Amino acid sequence: MSGANIDVSRLPRHVAIIMDGNGRWAQSRKKPRLYGHKVGADSVREIVEACREIGIKYLTLYAFSSENWQRPAQEVSGLMSILKRYLEGELPRMQKNDIRLMSIGDRQRLPQAVRDVLINAIEETSSNTQLTLNLALSYGGRDELVRAVRKIGRLCLENKLDVDEVSDTTIAEHLDTCGIPDPDLLIRTGGEARLSNFLLWQLSYAEIYFTETMWPDFRKEIFLQALTEYQARERRFGRTGDQLHSE
Repeated sequence: MSGANIDVSRLPRHVAIIMDGNGRWAQSRKKPRLYGHKVGADSVREIVEACREIGIKYLTLYAFSSENWQRPAQEVSGLMSILKRYLEGELPRMQKNDIRLMSIGDRQRLPQAVRDVLINAIEETSSNTQLTLNLALSYGGRDELVRAVRKIGRLCLENKLDVDEVSDTTIAEHLDTCGIPDPDLLIRTGGEARLSNFLLWQLSYAEIYFTETMWPDFRKEIFLQALTEYQARERRFGRTGDQLHSE
């Protein structure tokens, strides 16, 4: 499988990935779970570069969920250290490759040192245009919706918005992903087949690709396979196939 199989005129504009299987991958090799997360960072680097090369404009990675705070303190601390090192190490590469960094989620829960590095990288890359890399950090889809509803509710209470004017566009404008198109393709690695509280609103019409491959083994070749399958699907958005073909 190679890039020659990909129709660049029919690429998903936005790919979202649930990067699952780091811990299990490491344990199967009798290594600590954090070893899997460290190797998984190499997969992140390769998939980001593949997206930039192919021409995908938005990539959202589920890096740390709001539920992940419940993991053992040592693992959480290790994950935050890996994240901090990744952001520090990748900033020059993002600048060189014209990659803009963004994040969604409850940033305030992140350790101060990680938050500072994250904010700096976001600010430093804000004018880059080739690819937007969006990291979901301390993120949960339900939490995001609750925060959006609260923002809209305050506007209604302050008479800045009529409740009858609230629409799906209103909600989208108050989500963390405001300004980013909804994902066209969701990929989940690691053999599980669930959304895990990820982009619950935004994934309404996304094509979903599940793979048994653990994230540390998910590299460009397998990513291209996912894109090839995506391009083989017919996206109807509630219409019939005949309607699409008659347009």
